[in-house]
Parts: sequence; C-alpha cells; structure tokens
Amino acid sequence: MGKYFGTDGFRGEANVTLTVEHAYKVGRYLGWYFGQGSKRPKVVIGKDTRRSSYMFENALIAGLTASGANAYMLHVTTTPSVAHVVRTEEFDCGIMISASHNPYYDNGIKIINSKGHKMEAEVEDKIEAYIDGEMEEIPFATKRDIGNARDYAIGRNRYIGYLISLATRSFKGVKVGLDCSNGSASNIAESVFDALGAETYVLNNEPDGTNINTNCGSTHIEILQGYVKENHLDVGFAYDGDADRCIAVDENGAVIDGDLILYACGKYMKAHGDLNNNTVVTTVMSNLGLYKAFDEAGIQYEKTDVGDKYVNENMVKNGHGLGGEQSGHIIFNKFATTGDGILTSLKTMEAMLEQKKTLGQLVEPVTIYPQILENVRVNDKKTAQNDKDVQAAVAKVEKTLGSDGRILVRESGTEPLIRVMVEAKTHEICREHVDAVVKVLREKGHVLD
Repeated sequence: MGKYFGTDGFRGEANVTLTVEHAYKVGRYLGWYFGQGSKRPKVVIGKDTRRSSYMFENALIAGLTASGANAYMLHVTTTPSVAHVVRTEEFDCGIMISASHNPYYDNGIKIINSKGHKMEAEVEDKIEAYIDGEMEEIPFATKRDIGNARDYAIGRNRYIGYLISLATRSFKGVKVGLDCSNGSASNIAESVFDALGAETYVLNNEPDGTNINTNCGSTHIEILQGYVKENHLDVGFAYDGDADRCIAVDENGAVIDGDLILYACGKYMKAHGDLNNNTVVTTVMSNLGLYKAFDEAGIQYEKTDVGDKYVNENMVKNGHGLGGEQSGHIIFNKFATTGDGILTSLKTMEAMLEQKKTLGQLVEPVTIYPQILENVRVNDKKTAQNDKDVQAAVAKVEKTLGSDGRILVRESGTEPLIRVMVEAKTHEICREHVDAVVKVLREKGHVLD
C-alpha cells in the first residue's frame, strides 16, 4: 500500500486527510497520463450520497478537464456500475467517489482501470508522486484542448438494464426487503426489483448527505432483521454506502453473511455446472464452518489475504468464477469485475427460485462456528507477531483445537494492531484461547495500554 492509496483507494476524512486539492491533483494526473499521444482521454465518474461527494466530483472534473480529458458524470451510482460502464463502453478509466461503509464525514477516491478492475499500483504510485511534488508540473490544456464535462446518466441506466437482463425468472409473488443504507443503492436497487416483479419493501433510501450508513445498511443488519420479521417478508438484502457488498436476511430474520451467500450460490452453481474449477475463493477470515460445509458438498476452496482486491486477483489469475468475503463483497466473474451487492442479491434470488427453496433452507447444512476477534494495540506489530513466545502460544492453541477450531493471528494492514481470532465449538472456548494469546502479548510488553 502507498502513502495515500490503500487496498480500496484513497480514503480519509473529507477536507482533513482527503482534500479538494488532493482530488484536483488526482484528476490532473489522470487526465494527463491517459492523454499522452494524440487521443483525448475519456474518464467516467460516479459518486455516492455523501455531502462531500459533490465537492470532490467538481474538483476531479476541474483537474481532468484542465489536463485535456473529457469527464462523463454518472451522478449518484454504485461502484460496480462504474466498473461496468468503464469496461463495456471503452473508457480509459473510471473514478468512484465513496468511502463505502464508513461514516458520512469520510470519503474516498477509487480508480478503476479500463478492464473494470482496481487501478494498478504503479499508476497509483505515480499519482502519489505528483501529489507530493516529486515530479515536474503537468502542462495545462489550452484552447480547444481543454476538456469538457458531460452528463452520462444513460450509462447508469444501461447498467440497470444489464442487471435486469441477468434474472432467470420473474420475482412475482416474492416479498423482498431492501435496505439501501441511504447510499448509492437508493438510485438503483428498487428499480431493478420492481422491474422483475417483486413485491418490494424499501427502507433507508432517503439520503440527505449525512445519513449514509447511519444505523442502516449492511453494517447495521439488525435494522433489516427486524423489518423482515415485522413485515413477514420472504428475504431481505442490505447494502453498504456504495453498494459493492450485500448481507442478506432469511425468511426467519437470521443473518446470511458473505460466507453463507458463497455457500448457497457455490452449491447452486456446482449443481448447474457453472462453478469454474469447482472452486470458491475466500479470505482467511471466512468461517471454519463454511469450509467444513464445502468439504461435505465436494467443493474446493482457496484462501487469500483479507480484501476483495486479493480475492479478485486470485480469481483472475486462476480462472475461478466465484469468490468473496464474509463482509459481503461477492464477485461473480462471469458477470462483473468487482463485488456487486445488487448483483449478489439477484444471484441469491436465482438460487432460491430455481431450487424452490427459502434462503434459510439453502444454508441449513452450514454450521457457523462461534468466533471471537480481538484487536490488540501494540508497540510494533512485526516484533509482536514474530515473538517466539507469542508464536509458541499460538501453536499451543492450534494443537489444542485440532480440527475442531482454528486460530489466526495477523497484523493489521492500516493500524498498529495485532488481530487475534479464534473459532471453536463454543464461545467459551474461543474466549479462553484468545485470552491466552493476548496474555502472552501483554506479558512480553508488546501491548499499548
């Protein structure tokens, strides 16, 4: 990860750690970078509903057009819609203005390459060098070479049409709840489900610039749980701020997280011969119960570092068709290049309707193991991770748990934290083993009090 760009773009508090000057310079560099040669670059921009997204959109457009690029505005839309439009309509790159599931006062700039994937790290490194004044100043476009900004809502509308086209049957008679998180899904999700004939119940789809992700959406799934039970719905789907992730709620109000969605869709795809390489890509944080259920179903799996970026890289490299995270980033490689919450909803609906089963019935074979994750703030995470006594404590837990659980101790990618996670048959066993490892970290003087 670079100085500004992490695994999910350039993110920070608006006008504190991510400012309009940063956005302007990102636009300036991208407009110049893709304009080298004789062509005029085309860049498509989407944004979520945060108040600052409009400010950053204008700053990016100013930078792009000042460098000679044309900017095409999708307006409020989802991250996966930007990736789709970039890939299918021959743009040089796409920009999504969003901080995903973060609170409204944060924002972010995600850059997507012409193939619909996250921009290559080497390009992000060059943008960082330009922001920090480590390269020569970029020339301004003049006269006819100055770019222009164009309304491109039609691109978002075509994406909506694409989603509708993927459904294999009507949703008529199905009562579906949609929690749009007062974010990007507010402009899209209801239109898709209504067009497919569902009896759609929508909540948290009245964004005001400051209520995105506030007590709603995939990070506050209890809101949708209560709504599904109260209204006797068949299923519910909750999205995050930019709608690239989805968490579901079954007919009984139980939470169906990314792991369970991977199981339901993976098993359905395998039965229909659509599961490439008979493999599902997960991260190391997926639940042990998912792997045991995959073993029982004869489905293979691969594990990556945490982050949908790493899941996608594995899928592209090895030709796998399904992958994702417990948090709800699910990638269907045949249909999209990124996690797509609304697409995930549609594929989950397909698995339900084609098999004539409820979502609860589809995931019934999976026994999710209790899990405790403790974040321990330390002086130096590498030193703590590599401490022989800490490693010995971890090895002791591994031996004790055997095949009935697991422990994962890893460094945070962005904070001075060691994350200690244990899965076991009971919450009490998890607590016991997490405490044992944290105790050694503390005794060796690694923990910051």
